[in-house]
Amino acid sequence: MFIQTEETPNPDAIKFFPGQEISVDQPVFFSELAEVKGRSALAESLFHINNVKSVFLGSDFITVTKQARGNWQVIKPEILMVIMDHFISGFPVFNENTKIDDEKHNLDMLSEIEKQIIETIETRVRPFVTQDGGDIIYKGFESGVVKLALRGACLGCPSSTITLKNGIESMLKHFIPEVQEVKAVEEDFK
Repeated sequence: MFIQTEETPNPDAIKFFPGQEISVDQPVFFSELAEVKGRSALAESLFHINNVKSVFLGSDFITVTKQARGNWQVIKPEILMVIMDHFISGFPVFNENTKIDDEKHNLDMLSEIEKQIIETIETRVRPFVTQDGGDIIYKGFESGVVKLALRGACLGCPSSTITLKNGIESMLKHFIPEVQEVKAVEEDFK
């Protein structure tokens, strides 16, 4: 089995492509081992590697983010071994009864502006963010401010503020004049 790797804009995150489907329905982000228990043996095994900070399961890739003190020369071979062992053994990525949290919004409950924001994010922003090994989740719109949560390689990336302000904010302001600002918000994963 050959696993390709790809660097991301975040020096603490690497994308791993095992050549298999990972999370077909939607990306799944785990920020700590306690979130994983019983949901994904693969993600759980990755968290048992020293200095693994988070695991992001995309459609055909896995983004692993390390602690700043971690060394890729030590961690990367361990990650490759865990991924290879998992897929060679034939285990599924998610355990049988795992419920994936649905990040979809009930569009009937949202304003027209919020629907436009979500549509713009889904079609013009999210595809590029996932290429970099991350994800962006709409969390709300209030008083001209769009609130977004960053996941995967985007979370903690040194260039995420620039991307958020110069890229995403500029785009949303261009297409939706009601948008005045975009802010990253922390998620409570517990």
